[in-house]
Amino acid sequence: MTGVDASPHVPSDLAGAPAPDVAVPAVVTRLAAGDVVAAVWENAVGGLTFRLGDGPRARFVKWAPATDRAAELDLAAEAERLAWAGRFTPVPRVLDAGTDDDGATWLVTAALAGESAVSERWRSDPRTAVRAIGEGLRALHDALPVAECPFDWGVASRVARGRTRPDADPALLDRLAAEAPEPERLVVCHGDACAPNTLLGDDGRWLAHVDLGTLGVADRWADLAVATYSTGWNYGPGWEDELLAAYGTGADVDRTAYYRALWDAT
Repeated sequence: MTGVDASPHVPSDLAGAPAPDVAVPAVVTRLAAGDVVAAVWENAVGGLTFRLGDGPRARFVKWAPATDRAAELDLAAEAERLAWAGRFTPVPRVLDAGTDDDGATWLVTAALAGESAVSERWRSDPRTAVRAIGEGLRALHDALPVAECPFDWGVASRVARGRTRPDADPALLDRLAAEAPEPERLVVCHGDACAPNTLLGDDGRWLAHVDLGTLGVADRWADLAVATYSTGWNYGPGWEDELLAAYGTGADVDRTAYYRALWDAT
């Protein structure tokens, strides 16, 4: 493959814990119905995730403001994908979704047991975490039926979506469209297989997947390239081969480089 930059890249806008004084949107307060509200995550485009309540009542609210960048977070599409995927594999159960008076959107899901693979516990035990991510991704790919999936995450649809971004690089997108490799194996991809989106149980095994807003059919390397990419961001260098071994495959340098470039561009 030619024309794709395979050099290491660490994104400057990684998601993570929100500021301690982050404002709680009015709709989130309403949805909490008196339960304790805790902000737990902020993504790169201003979307926030809050935990509401504890114990059997615990649930999460994803909230996306009405901004151009946050429009990339299609929470209605995520609700649809969660409902479909939940027939085959452990994912959050959708409780409610909607749009508030300001045009912001929100999605409520039931809480799942377990912790994110980037919680303090698992960041201090990267071998366990990356093996769980690899095993969990393989289980997801094996469980979700390609023939029954109504969603697409292939190169053409991703390039088309990338062209709508205000920071789009048309020349790069043209090159990526022209240089797309033949799929090695089509699966239903997670669509955002970064480390935080695998939940682990107390035993260190994968438990469930979250944040499936772009789930769809694509080459499995579209997921594997990003999953291995994210090990460097979250655990430091040297963990990519461990994840691939747990998944059950060796490296594919060309497809990895291509799908990382596509990820960065779209």
